[in-house]
Amino acid sequence: MMKRRGFEIVNAYANDELTLPERKTKGSAGYDIASRVSMTIEPKAVAFVPTGMKAYMQEDEVLQVYPRSSLGFKKHLMKVNSVGIIDSDYYNNPDNEGEISLIFYNFGDEPVKIEKNERIAQGIFIKYLKVDKDNTLTKRLGGFGSTDK
Repeated sequence: MMKRRGFEIVNAYANDELTLPERKTKGSAGYDIASRVSMTIEPKAVAFVPTGMKAYMQEDEVLQVYPRSSLGFKKHLMKVNSVGIIDSDYYNNPDNEGEISLIFYNFGDEPVKIEKNERIAQGIFIKYLKVDKDNTLTKRLGGFGSTDK
């Protein structure tokens, strides 16, 4: 069977007992995404939170990553880029194998502890459309922010 879309653990963390994203209820649109590590985000600080996983999908799909709704209210955390966009060609890129990391800002006054395998975001796979005469031919060479290099 051909793989259509899903999640895998990045090879470097294959033995780390990580939790792959999953939907928790029948009506859930998003797959809960968890942290690969335990870490603390200091007040008024920005931090990358690694997940240890990557996503594969069809060429005309994107994984949109949103913060879990409770993060802002309960932990005073917000995703810096609001919605993360994981492109299909991010999977297995030579820079970082496609590991998804999330950027959070602690807008509270206290340090925030994130535990390993704590659910911090949710991902939704979406089909997208291209415009007529789309001439994009650039090949992804790396990971995070690589299209600007």
